[in-house]
Amino acid sequence: MQLRYNFRLYPSPGQRHALARAFGCARTVFNDGLRLRQDARMRGLPYISDGELSKHVITRAKATPQRAWLGEVSAVLLQQALADLNVAYRNFFSSVTGKRKGRKVAAPRFRSRKDSRQVVRFTRNARFAVTAGGRLRLPKIGEVEVRWSRALPSDPSSVTVVKDSAGRYFASFVVETSNEPLPETGPEIGIDLGLTHFAITSDGRKVANPRFLRRAAKQLRKAQKALSRKKKGSANRAKAKLRVARAYAKVTDTRRDFAHTLSTTLIRDNQAVYVEDLAVSGLARTRLAQSVHDAGWSQFVAMLEYKAKRYGRHFGKIDRWFPSSKLCSACETITDSMPLNVRSWTCPCGAGHDRDVNAAINILAAGQAERLNDCGARVGPGAIPAPREEAVTRQEPHTRQTGISVL
Repeated sequence: MQLRYNFRLYPSPGQRHALARAFGCARTVFNDGLRLRQDARMRGLPYISDGELSKHVITRAKATPQRAWLGEVSAVLLQQALADLNVAYRNFFSSVTGKRKGRKVAAPRFRSRKDSRQVVRFTRNARFAVTAGGRLRLPKIGEVEVRWSRALPSDPSSVTVVKDSAGRYFASFVVETSNEPLPETGPEIGIDLGLTHFAITSDGRKVANPRFLRRAAKQLRKAQKALSRKKKGSANRAKAKLRVARAYAKVTDTRRDFAHTLSTTLIRDNQAVYVEDLAVSGLARTRLAQSVHDAGWSQFVAMLEYKAKRYGRHFGKIDRWFPSSKLCSACETITDSMPLNVRSWTCPCGAGHDRDVNAAINILAAGQAERLNDCGARVGPGAIPAPREEAVTRQEPHTRQTGISVL
């Protein structure tokens, strides 16, 4: 499977200038290609093919005085900028025609030099290399210092250089990795994600919600107030803006590290992991939006999924409409209503439940059922025989002549 390995870059002042020029050239080629296709559409002309577009905005543009400076950077990153535009158009067309599943994809938009994130990509054709001294050699940029935190498992097929809003530079390598199955273990676990506790497992463990954004709220508020007092266009405003971006970057990095640590522990200790398929985008439009975004459920679930695939574990998602909280894990009775303020409840069968632990147990049972039952029928936490009158379909005497069967 293909994975990305990210490392921090420390370019010199001259290399930062060269990277800024590369970012600008890639952005210009992308915008020129998008503008050319939009103009063709408005005039009623045929869709410009990928090859013809490359001739217009790269090959012929370099020969003009207005775009002669495109020759100062590697031609590969210009081609990759057009490749990004072509992929964006294909995704848009597939979404409009219904071939692409999931959320609707909007048409490509112009890139701005004021975007907080700037990106260029080099493929093998650019002949980038990692030197014997551990530096990253990029064409027409030079050998950039890299902070290596681990070794690359294989030769990278491409490297993406990213400048984030905090002014940091990163190299993102795409490498081919082989699966590394862990020794088999017996436990299987269901996970219920929440806001009071970040994760509740079917064995009763509760992981506290770190609330990284709320913990940093005071510092962020102070930095944003300082930014609001600076004059627009001044050097002090640029410095204040950078301080705000760095504060948010620290929150993001801490949240990602927490998700990596917890997901690795769960995958290592369990043979199968099951979670509920939450509608995060819908929850993010409620009054709990800030808390939902702060929790980072989608990022955590994505980590569980790819780590399970890599290390030979089973990962399953339970349908979001499955009544995990309202279902009694002892007798399978579904209560009529379960408000959010009810954290513990007692079933008519006499079983007492912690709301979140009960949901995690039901998620585990539903996940095991979907995995082991070929028919796809739900198997509850306990084995309960069906009454005889419900186990078969019979015809009542007065309906036999009409051919209507009554269950």
